[in-house]
Amino acid sequence: MNKEIYFETIKCEDEEIFYLDYHNKRIARTIGLNLNLQEYIYPPNNKLLKCKVIYNQNEIINIKYSEYKPKDINNFKLIYDDTIDYKYKSTNRENINNLYNKKDKADEIIIIKNGLVTDTSIANIAIYENGVWLTPKKPLLQGTTLDRLVEEEYIKQSDITVNQLKKSKRIALMNAMIGFKILDKFTFS
Repeated sequence: MNKEIYFETIKCEDEEIFYLDYHNKRIARTIGLNLNLQEYIYPPNNKLLKCKVIYNQNEIINIKYSEYKPKDINNFKLIYDDTIDYKYKSTNRENINNLYNKKDKADEIIIIKNGLVTDTSIANIAIYENGVWLTPKKPLLQGTTLDRLVEEEYIKQSDITVNQLKKSKRIALMNAMIGFKILDKFTFS
């Protein structure tokens, strides 16, 4: 029996709950059950909140709300790991946390698997190349914002090499809380 515990991070602000359909779809992909998160999420105030829905194969275990404060991310360390696997948004993030702990003085890591860019520890990534936003064809985690932006044809999935990443003048981070955050000033260490 699958004893994994999973979670969704959902943006809430001014009593609005953002993009629940994409979170519902990911839960269905993860555990094979169709849950309607609208029945469980009731933001307690109008602030920008991170709603964390914790669930397992059978049920929603807990829902937590916390005020969200985005962090500044401008410096990245490239971390190479060909064995990392994080297909499902599991509460067991030990492998990702171990990689993150190697960031030294950088703000965040970019995980390189089999020579290709995958994700950061907290977000999917995209690069701007030849007038098109490209995001990895094989991210570690298929994020809900990534799904939405691919569906809207705002970004295109493609293999991205380290060389392409390093040549990029613009990159973007994307997740449920920050949306699609474009960085024009960033460095790699």
